[in-house]
Amino acid sequence: MKPRRLLIAVVVLAALAGAIYWSEKHKPAGEKAPGDTGPKITAIQSDQIRQIEIKRKDGENTVLRKNNGTWEMTSPAPLRVDQEAANSLAGTFNNLSADRLVDQQTNDLTQYGLASPATQVIVTENNGKTVDLQIGDEVPTGSGYFAKLGGDPRIFSLASFNKTSLDKNAKDLQDKRLLTFDQDKLSRVEVTAKKQTFEFGKNNQNEWQIVKPRPLRADGGQVEDLIRKLHDAKMDTSVSDEDARKAAAQFATATPVAVVKVTDAGGTQQLDVRKAKDNSYYARSSVVEGVHKVTSDVGDGLDKGLDDYRNKKVFDFGFNDPTKVDVRDGAKTLSFVKGGEKWWLAGKQMDSTDVQSLIDKLRDLSATKFADKPLGQPEIDLTVTSNDGKRVEKVALAKQGNDWFAKRENEPSLYQLETSSVEELRKAAESVKEYKPPKAETKKK
Repeated sequence: MKPRRLLIAVVVLAALAGAIYWSEKHKPAGEKAPGDTGPKITAIQSDQIRQIEIKRKDGENTVLRKNNGTWEMTSPAPLRVDQEAANSLAGTFNNLSADRLVDQQTNDLTQYGLASPATQVIVTENNGKTVDLQIGDEVPTGSGYFAKLGGDPRIFSLASFNKTSLDKNAKDLQDKRLLTFDQDKLSRVEVTAKKQTFEFGKNNQNEWQIVKPRPLRADGGQVEDLIRKLHDAKMDTSVSDEDARKAAAQFATATPVAVVKVTDAGGTQQLDVRKAKDNSYYARSSVVEGVHKVTSDVGDGLDKGLDDYRNKKVFDFGFNDPTKVDVRDGAKTLSFVKGGEKWWLAGKQMDSTDVQSLIDKLRDLSATKFADKPLGQPEIDLTVTSNDGKRVEKVALAKQGNDWFAKRENEPSLYQLETSSVEELRKAAESVKEYKPPKAETKKK
């Protein structure tokens, strides 16, 4: 290579090297090199944290303190704490890393917004050691925030999602539930709605039953749905003081929907729900102060009467297949008994598919509504034995005019049935045929 060309190549290479050095030296804050995970800021196990203090430049200080494993708020007011939110906040410090190191040290914190940080989070560990994390301005690229630790000269770039996880106020961390009962320890639920008062309790099988105004079978799914709606009813902590006053005024003139009392090991709590003229729902709780707007899911879910919670299924065996089914229809009596995987009638093996069709009709037999009156002379008697013989259900059916009614043994109320469901049940019982083994295939010669 000629000397002149060699000299040009050296100059170009030097220029490229200088450009690379300059770009690395002046890389925008928050930009990470490939494979750069950023320096570790904190590594504090959440179970080693006893206090978290969040100081905000706007003047609000929020202090959470752990007492016997439960987070409590001591400032700005002694409010109930959302334990899940508090644990999530504490968990942020388990493995908090920076996007990148911005500056090893600086004498000018103002340029980063750290001379007077917008947010300061002070963590106190069980051993008394404190960690002071300060968060300043947003980095120019908009991909994070400048941050530093108290006593550490380094400046970091903190990812926006980490800043969001840490920058919490009292309303963010407040328990927003209107009722704080323990679902697993709930023993009683009393409802006043539709001009009725009724109560649910647990039976010996830990199943919900109606205990007042009289013992009745309850639809466990409907009761559990009611409890879920009560448990999920929450206040909106973002409303202004003016909106809060309007909510109280709306509640005062609104139409009562339901008053619910729930009792667990900690005592009884009450929720009063009303509906305003604009179809909005408002609630007042015995647990928190004030009146709060609630969702229509909660309001509509409580706007139900006693019959809405009653078990409309005539039989309780559900998906536990019976071992014996007795049907008396007029003068004809059929007694199907299961032995192993086979069904028998008077010593003859019956077609299992036919018997299963009969069982399905019994399982689906449901009330369209309820009635409190005498049954009259039964035309059909049904007895279903299930749960290895531990459950025996006896039901009598009678026709009054054009309507069919069913009465369970030892129950006062009648279940009004669809006429078609009774006719289908009768047909299914009559259609059970003797089992016929499949014909053996004849071999072709």
